[in-house]
This record gives sequence, structure tokens and C-alpha cells, in this order.
Amino acid sequence: MVTCFLKYTIDPLKVKEFEHYGKLWIDLVNEMGGIHHGYLKPYEGPSNIGYASFSFPTLAAYEAYRNKIPDCKKCQEALQYAIDSGCIISYERSFMQPVFKGINDKAKIE
Repeated sequence: MVTCFLKYTIDPLKVKEFEHYGKLWIDLVNEMGGIHHGYLKPYEGPSNIGYASFSFPTLAAYEAYRNKIPDCKKCQEALQYAIDSGCIISYERSFMQPVFKGINDKAKIE
């Protein structure tokens, strides 16, 4: 499993717009074969930082998802919403592998 972890710098006056953007992508990632772990919007602390993460079974599955985005009308509308609303200033994307079980857990998760 590979998890895409995103850190956003957002306009602190447009947190509601960022939340709407996140809800659009949660549905899209799930519809396109991923597992979305949700968006985190500011609550306490910095008012201009948000996070999101979602997973795909493999890096190849993630790349297939990314290749579908340019031809997906709903994806393009979500991207345009971020531009039109101005809610996202910038973002950083990292790829990680999650660890779900402790040493004493017998089940193996990959």
C-alpha cells in the first residue's frame, strides 16, 4: 500500500472553501479505487495549514488514478474550484507506506 500525504497552505479566510474542495476529492478518490483518509482543516494553531491523505494498493494504481484525472470531468471541476475560490495557496505531496500493526499483532497488513 502507498499513501499520498498532502500538506496545504491555504487562505485562512477560505477554510470553508477548502473544506468543500476536500469533500469533492474524498468522493473522487474513493470512486477511482483509492481509500481516502480525509482532510484536516485548521482548528487550533496555524490558521493556514491543512492536510489530507489517501491510499492506493500500489504505486502503479496511484499512477493509473493520476493518469485518469486530465480526462475526468469531475476532477477537472474540482481543480477549477480550487483555482476559482483561491482557497489553496500551495501544497506539498509526499508518498509513504503506512504501519498499522504493533509488534504483538499477529495479522499482517501490506
